[in-house]
Amino acid sequence: MPSRVIELERLVKTILSAALLASVGALTVSACAKKVDKTPETKIEETVREVAPRDILADILTHPRRAEEAKRDMFRHPKETLEFFEVGPGKHVAEVWPGWYTNILAPYAKETGGTYTAILYPENMGDRAIARVAAFKEKYADTEIYGDIQYGAFGKDHGAIMAPESVDVIITFRNVHNWMGSGYVDQAFAEFYAALKPGGILGVVEHRLPETMSQDPRGATGYVQESYIKDLAGKAGFEFVASSEINANAKDTADHPFGVWTLPPRSRLPDEGTAEATDFNAEAYKNIGESDRATLKFRKPL
Repeated sequence: MPSRVIELERLVKTILSAALLASVGALTVSACAKKVDKTPETKIEETVREVAPRDILADILTHPRRAEEAKRDMFRHPKETLEFFEVGPGKHVAEVWPGWYTNILAPYAKETGGTYTAILYPENMGDRAIARVAAFKEKYADTEIYGDIQYGAFGKDHGAIMAPESVDVIITFRNVHNWMGSGYVDQAFAEFYAALKPGGILGVVEHRLPETMSQDPRGATGYVQESYIKDLAGKAGFEFVASSEINANAKDTADHPFGVWTLPPRSRLPDEGTAEATDFNAEAYKNIGESDRATLKFRKPL
């Protein structure tokens, strides 16, 4: 075969190969383009990520008005605690004998379309209780910040704290020992049960007494065993859901000269000149921090 013909055939093959490669390349680019094309679901997901709803609870916790209270967050872990108790948008949350948490819960309810009810002391508890209720209402009167706070009352033989089956979540912080000491702890759990909707949550945080120590039925040291609280809730009809170590403090032995009040924030000191004052090491108790706490979640059956 003449050399010119051979060269021509090689040229044709080269051209054809190049064309084929170009076609394959175009198809590959096209295929890749199709892969890159986003489905409607993907686009929605990306939009949600780009315009994600702000963490309202986190914003409230870091607000300047909480600057002083926030110093105790390291011991109280409010975000984790409230999330554990299933406090969420649109819910009706009632706090029994409130205080420190109101500056979180009331703004949160306002921002999320929920309702916050403060269950305060009843008038039959005396002038001191009446004064504290008045001071509380004055402190949280700004509806622009705290919304329209609802109010109830709870105390010995006072009666129903709220309308039956009207609340999604009832929470109480470090109060069980008070009701034990005053002789109406059974009444407390019964009234909480009545006020909750079926399926509603009762969240309890309490200074925790180790199960190896003897439980004073009047809670004189401020510490209460988890098993004791579970028994109280069970007798009222609650189902135990879960416990959390969110508010645990392994440094706390629950065995202090003035009970839980030996520790911060109370940090009670012995009277000068007493035998207790001789070897009392205030700094050691401060270094323990706030108490070891049980964090317990109960549910009213459906």
